[in-house]
Amino acid sequence: MKLPDFPWDTLAPYGDRARQHPAGIIDLSQGTPVDPTPEFIQRSLQESSNSPSYPVTAGTAQLREALRKYSSEILGARGDFDVLPTIGSKELVAWLPTFLESKTVLIPEIAYPSYKVGALIANATVKEVGIDATTWPTADLAWINTPSNPTGRVHSESELRSVISWARNGNRVLASDECYVPFPDSDTPFSILSLTDGDNTNIIAVHSLSKRSNFAGYRGAFIVGDSAIIKKLLEIRKHAGMMVPLPVQNAMTTALGDESHVHRQAELYRQRRKVMRAALDKVGFVTEFSGAGLYLWCTRHESDWESVSWLADRGILATPGSFYGSAGEKYIRVALTATDEKIREAAERITRGN
Repeated sequence: MKLPDFPWDTLAPYGDRARQHPAGIIDLSQGTPVDPTPEFIQRSLQESSNSPSYPVTAGTAQLREALRKYSSEILGARGDFDVLPTIGSKELVAWLPTFLESKTVLIPEIAYPSYKVGALIANATVKEVGIDATTWPTADLAWINTPSNPTGRVHSESELRSVISWARNGNRVLASDECYVPFPDSDTPFSILSLTDGDNTNIIAVHSLSKRSNFAGYRGAFIVGDSAIIKKLLEIRKHAGMMVPLPVQNAMTTALGDESHVHRQAELYRQRRKVMRAALDKVGFVTEFSGAGLYLWCTRHESDWESVSWLADRGILATPGSFYGSAGEKYIRVALTATDEKIREAAERITRGN
């Protein structure tokens, strides 16, 4: 098995060029949170630092209660479902096909690279598909991502009901990556679990606190959905030693109990999107989708690397759309994960031309 090269390695020379700008680099190439982890969450982690015992793989009783409450009240989950904390969401994405022994995995035609890598690790066949599930081939596992990374597309209710029907028509699993649901803008995202009418058979949703609570360094995420699937994943993870550390579990419990900090963070991203989009519009970029989440997906109808190069000359690093599939090769992804000051500075560099 040969995995593809880590795509950001090929971006490194453009990062080097951007660093030569007299005022330094503004890195908008990765969705890495830069705003502080809220202090009440930091305190929770600190207060749990005396942690001599092994943590429980399934999560503490308090965390499980918080996850179930969040899934019901925020995500709209109904009926029978279970929950399971994970060591960040990327871990789950990378290992799910292996744990499920998947032979064929469907991934979005424009997608986060780890969906493909996870399938390759499992020696599965990978097939790229659009969101129209009526055109999907037979497979063991299908990934969808709403709001999408990189495009910020929010899938419609009818599209999600169609993929639910696909999941129920056979022994297959639908995994909905919903890590950007907490960040609405012109579109309001929602969980697929709100559309299952309480029947969550063959369906799981993946959520993360990395962006929601500026929690990326803690590595805290979770899955929710079909109890039988989660039971299988739990048993494997027990043997594999995939345990979320107890201080992180306690911090997750605290973070999930508060939505006010999430709303404040969402407003920061809305304002940053407005500033960056206006600047990119002025120099001929066209933004598509980008109705939610943390990114702008835009094009000047040229090679993505030409656009990346143009921005690098202004000390700004963006991501070429081809990282997410061949359908993205005329697009760039611009992350909004920089401070307000840096976003304003990037916008000024773009509009003044240097």
